[in-house]
Amino acid sequence: MATIPITKRGAEKLKEELHRLKTVERPAVINAIAEARAQGDLSENAEYEAAKDRQGFIEGRIQEVEGKLSAAQIIDPSQLDAGGKVVFGATVELEDEDSGDTVTYQIVGEDEADLKLGLINVSSPIARALIGKDEGDTAEVQAPGGVRHYEIVAVSYR
Repeated sequence: MATIPITKRGAEKLKEELHRLKTVERPAVINAIAEARAQGDLSENAEYEAAKDRQGFIEGRIQEVEGKLSAAQIIDPSQLDAGGKVVFGATVELEDEDSGDTVTYQIVGEDEADLKLGLINVSSPIARALIGKDEGDTAEVQAPGGVRHYEIVAVSYR
């Protein structure tokens, strides 16, 4: 199985989710199933069916998170020294050459991406255009509205 890059912060979030699923969600759904079973006839018991469905979802998510963590290549961006190059985990300040607007993004793994927080997926078009470039370079990004040009103003590892 191929390794999946993830930042240290992203790995911690997955570990917290796994802990919550195993210690809170799983016991709660087991109790819900037991309560529904105590009501008698299971063939027409909607609460029982809903609890069983929820249990299936929780168990599936536990397996998914465990799989991701076992295949994870955890990268601490603060320990990187890429000499100013844009790499996974780097925080990049960009200036749109057309509008002059500046934005800051950190390149992260698929599970941690959140555009509102400035976290972009490593496989997104903008991240792919940035990887390997240096401060001062221009990146050409194929966006839904057409080609956009961004100047890399600063690259940091935090």
